[in-house]
Amino acid sequence: MVDSTGVAKENPLLNTSLENRVVDSLKPFKRFKAEGVSAVVGEYVVLDSDIDKSYLEFQQNGVSTDDITRCELLGKLMEDKLYLHQAKIDSIMVTDAELNPQVDQLVQYMIGQLGSEEKVVDYYRKDNLLQLKEELRDAKRDLELANRMQARVVENVEVTPEEVRVFFFAIPEDERPVFSAEVEVAQIVVEPKITEASKQAVIDRLNEFRADIVENGASFATKAVLYSKDGAAGKGGLLPSMRRGDPYAKEFKDVAFSLLEGEVSEPFETEFGFHILKVDKIRGQEIDVRHIILFPELSESTINEAKERVEKIRTSIINDSISFGDAARLYSDELTTRNNGGQLTNPQTLDTRLDLTKMDPTLSAQVYNLKEGEVSKIFIDQDRTGKKTFKFLTVSKRYDEHPADFVKDYEKIKELALRQKQITTIEKWQDKHIKNTYVNVNEDYQDCDFASDWVKKIK
Repeated sequence: MVDSTGVAKENPLLNTSLENRVVDSLKPFKRFKAEGVSAVVGEYVVLDSDIDKSYLEFQQNGVSTDDITRCELLGKLMEDKLYLHQAKIDSIMVTDAELNPQVDQLVQYMIGQLGSEEKVVDYYRKDNLLQLKEELRDAKRDLELANRMQARVVENVEVTPEEVRVFFFAIPEDERPVFSAEVEVAQIVVEPKITEASKQAVIDRLNEFRADIVENGASFATKAVLYSKDGAAGKGGLLPSMRRGDPYAKEFKDVAFSLLEGEVSEPFETEFGFHILKVDKIRGQEIDVRHIILFPELSESTINEAKERVEKIRTSIINDSISFGDAARLYSDELTTRNNGGQLTNPQTLDTRLDLTKMDPTLSAQVYNLKEGEVSKIFIDQDRTGKKTFKFLTVSKRYDEHPADFVKDYEKIKELALRQKQITTIEKWQDKHIKNTYVNVNEDYQDCDFASDWVKKIK
């Protein structure tokens, strides 16, 4: 097998035993070779097993492969190698610090699936976990380099208003897209206040754990399994390996990198809760950390106080004593939306329209039948840390499902026009660089009807 640079190396994402198990489920193709070379692009090689792996990834993600041919997958893999080849020429870089969190997350997922580090290493036929991580890092680096190269190709592509107009009116009227129903939604959030006594109770509990671990030799991992309140509890509190540039809370990193190997921290607070942590291993700039996280309990009195407060706010809005936007600015505890009158933003488009078919189900259920200006009932929301808040919503504006309208839907039509221009730009870029890059397609795939002209240059 070969690695991303064409040097002989085992494929880190598909070992031989796994490959053998999936071959029978894949589409037949003439003259199939278990580990044959399908194509070469520049200095990069595409193997038959890479095509098998692509099928497997689709299947694992629940995507039907019935209508996907080996030719299509090979074409996509060659496109990726072309981007990778040009990224190297253009000196595009991806650092280990950017990749390490992704690799660690993937390894932790593998451990969760197979049960232990030893089983993961054995399954992927590596000498140790570090070797597996290195090869996974190489594979992810190739993927990220290809993505960045493609992004560079289209980064300066723009569309003018005239191009948008021409694009839209070139579509036959009966073929124009139909846009789903959308809403603009605002919210008011009231959080029950956590008392100092509740905070101190959590700190005291964590100090008890720490004393038992430090003074009596109790197992940190066992304490985490029994008492920690996050998803890492099942792994004994073990988190993905950390570096200073990783996206952890600043307070968490400050404590973690101040400890010696085997040392257990004092209790400390982050925006997520209260923690103690233990450094299991220090490997240069990388450390393995376990933590226990607890959340302060809310008293019945603070919950009732918050409930009364949110009910008064809602009543004032319904009685027209105050507008929803002004009430949000004055009383909402949700900082990211409060200054905008509670207005929610679509995280994909960054505008205020939310597609009802793609919204969070909890949110959609609250606003689905609301009319414009109507206020929802109060409901309890809970985030991933278990923190509960009282919330109610209003629909600022509703857009029913409708055929595309050039004036009303200009921004969406502009996005479609831009996407089409980007596709055209990418096709032209590919045609140009295919001609200037060494490409060799195995004879088994010579008859493929590729979207790009991969075969022409060797005829």
